[in-house]
Amino acid sequence: MQQEDINKVRASVHQQCGSKVMIQLDRGRNKIDIQQGVIQNAYPSVFTILVEDATTGNPPQLLSFSYTDIITREIRMKLCQ
Repeated sequence: MQQEDINKVRASVHQQCGSKVMIQLDRGRNKIDIQQGVIQNAYPSVFTILVEDATTGNPPQLLSFSYTDIITREIRMKLCQ
């Protein structure tokens, strides 16, 4: 993993602030969570996503991830239309 890879991911996430995304979280041992949320902020080391779970009525959660999580495929993101 090189610094230029992290910079590319950081720039891409920063451009998409405010966009709705679908995230696939790898929880280990073949456990995968798929959620939709909105990218709230992009900071130098991490970014945050506000996830609402309308089916259970739980309050929205603010999740934070590092840019290396995308490179190592701990999470996968896709823009929603």
